[in-house]
Amino acid sequence: MRSGRAKRDEQLVPHIERVWDTNLRVYGADKVWKQMNREAIPVARCTVERLMRRLGLRGAGRGKTVRTTVADRSLPCPLDRVNRQFTADRPNQLWVSDFTYVSTWQGWLYVAFVIDVFARCIVGWRVSRTMTTDFVLDALEQALYARRPSDSENLIHHSDRGAQYVSVRYTERLVEAGIDPSVGSKGDSYDNALAETINGLYKAEVIHRRGPWKSMESVELATLEWVSWFNHQRLMGPLGYIPPAEAEANYYRQLNSQAAIAA
Repeated sequence: MRSGRAKRDEQLVPHIERVWDTNLRVYGADKVWKQMNREAIPVARCTVERLMRRLGLRGAGRGKTVRTTVADRSLPCPLDRVNRQFTADRPNQLWVSDFTYVSTWQGWLYVAFVIDVFARCIVGWRVSRTMTTDFVLDALEQALYARRPSDSENLIHHSDRGAQYVSVRYTERLVEAGIDPSVGSKGDSYDNALAETINGLYKAEVIHRRGPWKSMESVELATLEWVSWFNHQRLMGPLGYIPPAEAEANYYRQLNSQAAIAA
């Protein structure tokens, strides 16, 4: 006769495999367990870990961070308005930007992201064959189109001291959009730590896990899929293990509720 534990394991295995597979096969035991709890599937974390080990399912591992942006000391830099405090009380309060690299059979590609700090939502991105100002400007333009920040929001845009981000054209575009530019003052990885964290997740969950990459088109499609999943499904520990889009929706729901009570 089979034990109760064996029967329970048999019931849980399909759920574990489904959650792992649905989330781009990047979740470790902790996030698989959290997602199952969100779906009202009662299970202990140790059970998820044990069954994932038995099934050979592993989460994405993170490698070393490699910096791609190169500081241009000859260009004037905006002030550091963030001072390594990567927190925000609302959307469109603080954006951070950075880019990373991808090796393909056709040569190097570069992927830029613009992140809204409040919920870690990726609001703009771009893939390019060159590390130019136009490349990072395209990611910024996508963010501006998607979020349409107003002057009254006092939005700050923070980056490292890379030449692309401190260029006259990039800074002028921020000012034109009513955004206050900010650049890290120390010139090390901690000056733009949140953006580099997102880069690290992207490399671990997409690039290293699903390569080698043949073309720019394949990287663009995979990045599009990942960004959509990241914003709408990925459980974020700093947000209480909910997706970024859900955290933003909760904020606006609470804001509207407060406005209704005040009225």
